[in-house]
Amino acid sequence: MNDDHLLESYGGPSFAGRPQPLHEPLPLPLDFEAYYLGHQEFFHSFAELHLGNRHEAEETVHQVFLEILAGWEGLLQDTDLEQRTLAVLSRHVRERLEREQRPPAFVISGPIAQTLRAIRSEMEIAHGTSGLYEAILELPTRQFTVIVLKHLLGYPTARIARFMGLDPRTVDYHGRKAKERLRIRLGLPSDTPGKGQGQ
Repeated sequence: MNDDHLLESYGGPSFAGRPQPLHEPLPLPLDFEAYYLGHQEFFHSFAELHLGNRHEAEETVHQVFLEILAGWEGLLQDTDLEQRTLAVLSRHVRERLEREQRPPAFVISGPIAQTLRAIRSEMEIAHGTSGLYEAILELPTRQFTVIVLKHLLGYPTARIARFMGLDPRTVDYHGRKAKERLRIRLGLPSDTPGKGQGQ
């Protein structure tokens, strides 16, 4: 997805390429443009991680930004803008996976499986432990998001905090709670403090 696609859907030719009456595209709000430019890379990476290819990620993120744009004025009044928009992204991705009745791509992708092996190492989870994928999928939304962004996409804590609209200490808290929940779910010993808790 690029700015032209977003502009086309907002006021020009349709995304599917069907002819539409020509008219002047409506200008996008400047604060929305800034939000889009600052978040589109992250949104695409998040969607591609789940959907498995760039084309599907672009289609989905395109719809996500259209929904965000439609409610933009109300979202600006919300003190939880980042959380609300992240929820829109997560919902669109999950709904697409549910419609197509398939698991997230990171469950079956070879390269992502390598990343998950690194997660096992960082979280001191034994390589023979089964059910890690399923346990990650069962995490509460914020814990799931932190695990995905930090361990699957490799984002540092400060960047995750910016995307999620949280204090970095809160991001670390959700990361610790996620690890604790995963250990309990996988029947592993108590966490050893220190390793892999900050970045």
